[in-house]
Amino acid sequence: MKLSMRLISAVLLLFMIFVATGMGPVSVEARTCESQSHRFKGPCVSDNNCANVCHNEGFGGGKCRGLRRRCFCTTHC
Repeated sequence: MKLSMRLISAVLLLFMIFVATGMGPVSVEARTCESQSHRFKGPCVSDNNCANVCHNEGFGGGKCRGLRRRCFCTTHC
């Protein structure tokens, strides 16, 4: 009886450790806010060019979007 209680305790402890390691830190994605660039002129053809202009405006990056190909700057909200 003593042996079975030790075995059950050991199995239960291992199970609890296994479950606890699966419950690591939860990652939360930040929201991304967009604003049309005020300094970009002409149709937006290159995402890299748009991102460079947006960096100069104080944003984190930028992408070309829409049918009219406008440069939209992005940042984490």
